[in-house]
Amino acid sequence: MPSEKLEFPGSQGHTLAARLDTPSGPIRAYALFAHCFTCGKDILAASRIAQALNGHGIAVLRFDFTGLGASDGEFANTNFSSNIGDLAKAADFLRDTREAPKILIGHSLGGAAILAVAGQVPEATSVVTIAAPSDPGHVSHLFADARDEIEAQGEAEVMLAGRRFCVQRQFLEDIADHALAQRVAKLKKALIVFHAPGDDTVSIDNATDIFLAAKHPKSFVSLDDADHLLSRPTDAAYVADIVSAWADRYIADPATPKTVYPKAVEGTVVVEETGFGKFQQAMAAGPHKLLADEPPSVGGDDTGPTPYDLLTAGLGACTSMTIRMYARHKNLPLDGVHVELAHDKIHADDCEHCETEDGKIDRIRRKITLRGDLDDAQRAKLLEIADRCPVHRTLHSEVTIETSLTS
Repeated sequence: MPSEKLEFPGSQGHTLAARLDTPSGPIRAYALFAHCFTCGKDILAASRIAQALNGHGIAVLRFDFTGLGASDGEFANTNFSSNIGDLAKAADFLRDTREAPKILIGHSLGGAAILAVAGQVPEATSVVTIAAPSDPGHVSHLFADARDEIEAQGEAEVMLAGRRFCVQRQFLEDIADHALAQRVAKLKKALIVFHAPGDDTVSIDNATDIFLAAKHPKSFVSLDDADHLLSRPTDAAYVADIVSAWADRYIADPATPKTVYPKAVEGTVVVEETGFGKFQQAMAAGPHKLLADEPPSVGGDDTGPTPYDLLTAGLGACTSMTIRMYARHKNLPLDGVHVELAHDKIHADDCEHCETEDGKIDRIRRKITLRGDLDDAQRAKLLEIADRCPVHRTLHSEVTIETSLTS
């Protein structure tokens, strides 16, 4: 997915480093992501969620708060209020340069900051918290051992997430002044709360407090055995998939009709025009649904693979499945199969092994990577087996297409 490095001024006047991840096709909505305490925009959970949301047509802006990551400023001079200010500036930046965010997403303390700033982003229709504390003062336990020194000296160096940070007394005083319950109660936006019951950094009680304080529409999703930082890719993808499906009713343009997919019984494929753009098609293959389109270069909207993409994808999938089936049958040490395909048209006289002599012919180039402790003979045999895949044989055989009109 395309990713663009950006900069904008933060609440304290410092330059903040940001990254905008965008879908390869049309953008349905923009989301603003706030990372966890002392983390940065490039933490794995943020990047994985952004990439997964891109797959659903949602662009995501994530940035480093003042004094963190690649952003300017000193962490010691920041606090929860400055984080809220930075988020407001980020929303302003999106509004001025692209489109105001409709989705606000916050992870851990970033979730608390998102709840606090949501009222300042009128265009936002949906709010997402992930492992968020209900009270920003929750983070003070991370430097409890240095609290006396901070109170006495005005500041102290503390170790957080493997790095040293200077924490000042004003930080403690600021987080103590922020009560979120009233802000949550007045949210007037759809809210979804994600939390793992076994989160040992921010307990599940915080999710309960946020959920009870909020008015409907509100939802809660358990993250089961996920850790606080969503370090497993599957957990981040799970959050993104649910956010996309849940937020769809809150970000959809009422003037844009939702895609209605045709119904297909098992063993059949049904294709219908959607009415969106010049070429978009809705397809059903049994219970499975997907879109087809053309790229902008030929007047399409790039909302799905092209017909030739689908054709070559079928060959690639069949190739990989056939190789795997043979390797399993022969107990070969095949660890993985990677198939890369490309379709184009070439002049017949450029094809050394083709019977056609005039005009142009279709060419599919297929590159196969076999991973595993295979010897040369095994690799050669698997390459031979690739040509026996049913789709490959269909493309090389005579095919009859019978077409009729129905009422």
